[in-house]
Amino acid sequence: MAMAKELLKNAREKPCTLLYPFEKTAPPEGLRGKHVFVGEKCIGCGLCARVCPAFAIELLGGRGPKMSGMKVYLGRCLFCQQCEEVCPTGAIKLTTDYELAVLKQEDMVLVFERKPPEAKQPKKE
Repeated sequence: MAMAKELLKNAREKPCTLLYPFEKTAPPEGLRGKHVFVGEKCIGCGLCARVCPAFAIELLGGRGPKMSGMKVYLGRCLFCQQCEEVCPTGAIKLTTDYELAVLKQEDMVLVFERKPPEAKQPKKE
């Protein structure tokens, strides 16, 4: 009898779950999701790749000014945010984008391009 009473009470209420793909809640503050790279800020120091415990970051073209970009392997990434914390210029950030499901494993690799810094022109006197 107690179960029937509880069933009738819950039948009139709205469900407490969401219809996920159509209804989404705001991500909590501090959520660590997909990476964003700002190539203009990057100095090519390679600290992000060096500090990554999962070896999920690979520098393209080597360190320093010759660095042409980076790859981030999301399948390996622990989303620990150490790359963001160690970056001296703030060139790499973790967003709150958490929907990272893909059909092919190749799509789990983020490739970021970086323009090489322009050579400084000598001052004409």
